[in-house]
Amino acid sequence: MKSILKFIFVFFLFFIFTSAVSLAGVFLYFRRDLPDPTQISKIALHESTKIYDRSGEQILYEIHGEEKRTVISRDEIPSYVKAATVVAEDANFWNHSGFSVKSILRALVVNILEGKFTQGGSTITQQLVKNAFLGRQKTIARKIKEVMLAYEIEKNFSKEEILELYLNQISYGSNAYGIEAAAETFFGKKTESLSVSEAALLASLPKAPTYYSPYGSNFKELKNRQEFILERMKEFGYINEEDYRKNSAIKINFLPQREKIQAPHFIMYVRDYLTERYGENFLEQGGLKVHTTIDTDLQKIAEKTIKEGAAQNEKLFKAKNAALTAIDPKTGQILAMVGSRDYFDLKNEGNFNVATANRQPGSAFKPFAYTLAFKKGLRPETTLFDVFTEFNPLCDSDGKPKEGVLISQEKCYHPQNYDEKYRGPISLREALAQSINVPAVKTLYIAGINKTINLAQDMGITTLKNRDRYGLSLVLGGGEVKLIDLVAAYGVFANDGSKHPKTAILKIEDKNGNIIEEYKNNSFQIIDPEIARTISDILSDNNARTPIFGPASPLYFEDRQVAAKTGTSQDYRDAWTVGYTPEIVVGVWVGNNDNSPLVKSGGGAMAAAPIWHNFLKEVLKDKQTTFLPKPMEKEIQKPILSGSYQNIKKISIDTISGLIATSLTPPEFIEERAYQDEPHSILYFINKDDILGPVQENPSQDSQFENWEAGIKKWLASRGGFIINLPPQDFDNIHTEENRPKIISVSPFSNSRFFGGINIPISVAVESLFEISKIDFFANGEIFESLKNSPWQANFQGPAGQYLIQIRIFDKFGNQAEASLTLFIDS
Repeated sequence: MKSILKFIFVFFLFFIFTSAVSLAGVFLYFRRDLPDPTQISKIALHESTKIYDRSGEQILYEIHGEEKRTVISRDEIPSYVKAATVVAEDANFWNHSGFSVKSILRALVVNILEGKFTQGGSTITQQLVKNAFLGRQKTIARKIKEVMLAYEIEKNFSKEEILELYLNQISYGSNAYGIEAAAETFFGKKTESLSVSEAALLASLPKAPTYYSPYGSNFKELKNRQEFILERMKEFGYINEEDYRKNSAIKINFLPQREKIQAPHFIMYVRDYLTERYGENFLEQGGLKVHTTIDTDLQKIAEKTIKEGAAQNEKLFKAKNAALTAIDPKTGQILAMVGSRDYFDLKNEGNFNVATANRQPGSAFKPFAYTLAFKKGLRPETTLFDVFTEFNPLCDSDGKPKEGVLISQEKCYHPQNYDEKYRGPISLREALAQSINVPAVKTLYIAGINKTINLAQDMGITTLKNRDRYGLSLVLGGGEVKLIDLVAAYGVFANDGSKHPKTAILKIEDKNGNIIEEYKNNSFQIIDPEIARTISDILSDNNARTPIFGPASPLYFEDRQVAAKTGTSQDYRDAWTVGYTPEIVVGVWVGNNDNSPLVKSGGGAMAAAPIWHNFLKEVLKDKQTTFLPKPMEKEIQKPILSGSYQNIKKISIDTISGLIATSLTPPEFIEERAYQDEPHSILYFINKDDILGPVQENPSQDSQFENWEAGIKKWLASRGGFIINLPPQDFDNIHTEENRPKIISVSPFSNSRFFGGINIPISVAVESLFEISKIDFFANGEIFESLKNSPWQANFQGPAGQYLIQIRIFDKFGNQAEASLTLFIDS
């Protein structure tokens, strides 16, 4: 037993020794090239990142030129500024030795679960080390060095000194480095004059300066983070309940952004992309040269057009704001972007980029459903009924819950058209061109909601991810999309069904001139070119849209072919126009940032289309006229797809009786006639899951069939019925065996013999229901007499020989009878 205990003791000592040696080795290995932590206050300046237009000659924005930093002592920093920073970045700052084992282990678990470095568990001291010495490379080795340096700094500096260094070094965005520069940049005051509320807001920025920038699109998220920090300050005893409530309620006013910047919404869009891809510090200090896709000439036209159009809309439609995006469909390159009327108008949230915001597109979403419907087999000529239609199968055709069904009235869904009128049978071409709602909802049902969302996302829509939210109202704009995505997706139509992913970047160079990112013109065939051409043909068909928009609407260009679609969201909160030529796709949004509605006359055609037209007219005025390719004529395989909404049958009819001809009906009395039965919905004729397949055998199995049919019947009844040409159900009752003339007797008897040279009388006695029209007499196949009146007697004379005499009797309706006899004439 003693020997076992001795062995265990020796093994334990050996383990402790080897572990200590290993740890020492690791420490010495990483310590050998670590910088001197006492030099942390001597931070070198870094080069700014420059953003250029597509020519590469014009600088649109510089991040950040030179660092705006004013170093102040810790005595000039109020305690609540320090407290706000600590609770925001490192609540345990005053207690740890430079790093938090708990935070590191938590981050390690998250990183292992996600399969990549997404969290670092960094303390304020570690962040100071990372920014000063090590950069943002995410590796285990860098993390070990970070922890070691943080520990060394904690040994060489007091907590107050470390916090002072951190607050003088950290980036707050907008080129402001250090708390003093941040206070001056955002509030125009010194740090010592900041309020608690302002301190909490500034403490919100270092975590993600671009995302939380007061001049960016995420002010709501910034405000939420500020309130979180104030709550943490209360929790840790830095402020009391009264201070918390007072500072939470304060509305903070920022200084306007004063940096030199062109195409500001686009620049912020690019900056968000660069930050996500390369990190905040590298972007602000890496000396990058970013060549963007923006065309400064088009951008200036866009800004001028939006400014003028928005001012006009504010007077006419109470719409204060507007946005525009233009993309080259052959490359996906963004040529112009205006996110709001005036970027620098902070009072009206002008810095908010509506081009990248989620908004309801109204009818501008319809082409996606029609595209899929055409792919499944429908044609522009296919007819749907624009009538009052209830689409919830649990509700009756009047739009009320069915008896015994426990749902509220609000669950019933029977959309109306914008003018509250119904047009009856209408082709898909007319329905899409005129933006009629009811046929669009029916088209989405036939196309399928999930498949339509798949198609829209394949074409460039990045939203609509929570699919359980969307029903048939999706086709009327029930799901939110981004203007920039919608423009990119329409580019697929403009480019014969081929998608070029949208991009804002042509090339990025590092400070040494090495290209680290470059545009590649990749394309993906998303939809059949013929279907893309069909959509373009409809959206550019001025005749088809004239009944609603008029012949000279803002969608029409006299000298060139342009495809366009408008959209208006529910309650007139968003007005859209998106359109294209083969060279450019342009989308315009009009509305208010506070989501207040426009006046009802301010839909997409009236508020957005004039801005869209004016921009496109100016851009295209010196350009060569081009045309969208026309779709080929296609043979339509089923009558219902060609515009029919009734069964058409061709039947052989007896023209005398008007009934169905039989084998007894004389050919001269037979006529082919077409008959139509009562109108039906398209679901009567097709299976929506196999449109080109066999005729639907049991259409009532479709949950929508009952209400679609009922809607048609009620519409017909309201108009006094419909001309229905039903075929006869009975057969010809004139030309029957019973109605044939009957031959009573024939004279002479068959096989009679006569001498030559005399007239032989041949007579017939007839009984007939109808008047006899004629009797023909034949000898050996040749007619020798035709009688139209009685007495029915003919005279025959001929040379010697044998003769077959045939007698054919006809009544006035073509019924006939025949008799024959043989005669011999002797010489």
